[in-house]
Amino acid sequence: MKKSNHKLRILLKRSLIVFSVNILLFFALIGRLYYLQIYQGEKYALLSDSNRTSRRLVSPPRGIITDRNGVELAVNNQNFQAMLIPEQSRHIDGQLSSLQAILHLSDDEVAHIKKDISHHRRFVPVKIKDNLSWDEIAYLMLNNSQYPGLIIDEGLIRTYPYKEYTAHPLGYVGAVSEADLQKDEDPLLQVPGFKIGKSGFEKTYDNILRGRAGAVTYEVNAYGRIMREIEKTDGVRGQDLDLTIDIRLQKKAYEAFGNESGAAVVLDVNTGEILAFVSVPSFDPNLFVDGISVKNWNSLINDEKTPMTDKAIAGQYSPGSTFKIVVALAALEAGVITTNTTSFCSGKMKLGNHYFHCWKHSGHGHLNVIEAIKNSCDIFFYETALKLGIEKIAEMSHRLGLGEIYDIGLENQKAGVIPDKKWKQTALKQPWQQGETVIAGIGQGYVLVTPLQLVTMLSRVVNGGYEITPTFIKKDKPPEAKKLKLKKENLEIVKQGMFEVVNGVGGTAARAKLKLKDVKMGGKTGTTQVRRISLKERAQGIRRDEDLPWKYRNHAWFMAYAPHDNPKYAVAVIVEHGRSGSGVAAPIASKILEEAIKLDIR
Repeated sequence: MKKSNHKLRILLKRSLIVFSVNILLFFALIGRLYYLQIYQGEKYALLSDSNRTSRRLVSPPRGIITDRNGVELAVNNQNFQAMLIPEQSRHIDGQLSSLQAILHLSDDEVAHIKKDISHHRRFVPVKIKDNLSWDEIAYLMLNNSQYPGLIIDEGLIRTYPYKEYTAHPLGYVGAVSEADLQKDEDPLLQVPGFKIGKSGFEKTYDNILRGRAGAVTYEVNAYGRIMREIEKTDGVRGQDLDLTIDIRLQKKAYEAFGNESGAAVVLDVNTGEILAFVSVPSFDPNLFVDGISVKNWNSLINDEKTPMTDKAIAGQYSPGSTFKIVVALAALEAGVITTNTTSFCSGKMKLGNHYFHCWKHSGHGHLNVIEAIKNSCDIFFYETALKLGIEKIAEMSHRLGLGEIYDIGLENQKAGVIPDKKWKQTALKQPWQQGETVIAGIGQGYVLVTPLQLVTMLSRVVNGGYEITPTFIKKDKPPEAKKLKLKKENLEIVKQGMFEVVNGVGGTAARAKLKLKDVKMGGKTGTTQVRRISLKERAQGIRRDEDLPWKYRNHAWFMAYAPHDNPKYAVAVIVEHGRSGSGVAAPIASKILEEAIKLDIR
């Protein structure tokens, strides 16, 4: 009996312990439920709701780029895309094979589509082709039953209607890269298919052109499939960009080159506004918007005329005789020469044991500064450069805008080279030589400039000595330019020399006169060697440029302004391996100035 009571007590004790544990667990469960449902109920309700919804960003329309008259240069065109929903397609490979022939897809494009399909859920649409033609849309719509899962989606695509005419300043947009994502935290870059500026103004002003994202909220199931649209918020359209160029003049300038290679820049000499800016040959920026093909890319980069290089700002060339304007003005300002100073040109000049030759082997005889500019006499400027010294030449060059990089919103701009003693010691670890001053006097040797710099220099000379700076952005009231403190009489002497180049009897560009009544222009030719002519070749007879391979021919320069009596427009033209400034570059510049005057650009 005692043994039975003992067992009963043990059983009751154990039952009590189990009961107590159960009671504790029950209250813990009640407490946990209270904590989750009451205390943190709002938090989990939000989490539940977020699992039920999906918020997706929507790309806003990109800002439009226009010329000075409001003509659209970069626009957003309606774009129809062929999209495929893989889960609705019974046989993807067969369907893609059929679409390849109809939509003219390459094998690489089909391989890329298959890769996209493998990387996404099967209910997510995958792009097959952008920018469908109306014929392609009509065919796919009429034969829709043959292509289950194929849908036509409407959107916007960046388009450049003037193609190669505006490619270099405008640039182009392209797909977002991993490097772009690391540099920019804007959520817009995460939107599938979003495009950002890759070059030109599209890149420089990308932040204002792209706008701000909109958003759409969808109800989704547990697998992420969209069930319905709940809410939509429109984005903010990108800002427009108004440029100073006139597309009419831009086209004329580009077409004036024909098959030549080079660049031309036209400025308003009083405001610095860039009215035309071309680099020839160019490329079609529309090829880059959806990814350029390997074939097209190789064609561009292997072209010896370098269509991808913006020669107007990245091409660095010896200015040749156009630089004589800088030397003449520097010498007049320094009092080294006057209008009465003359020099005798016999065709060559000796310095030490070396002879420096004039382009006219028989010589020009006695000339003053105006006649020396008119005839582009090398001997006059050899002697003037020696009297002046390289430091004063360099100082005037910088005052007139050479050797500078301008804030015009374009990358890859080159500064060129305006040499002096310090530059040579720093760059080459060598002292300056007198002979280097001589050849610098005619714009050869180390001197390098870009077309943009040269037209800026010319503008500052002919506008009365005002320090205008080039600009691409249209403003209601351009900033007032400061005076360079150059003597008016010296500027007029140099201008008169350039007037004689075109209008004087025997001027080096007499054939380039404007074909306009009562309008005269002034200018300066320049022809620069791209190879050294040896003494042996001089003795045997220098081969004519036209007999040399293209890449060994001289570069041709011409810079000009008009009207002479009240300058408004200035242009600088470089024709790569164009042989002659007067014969090739001058006629191009003349056509461009004639068009500017006819258009009366304001």
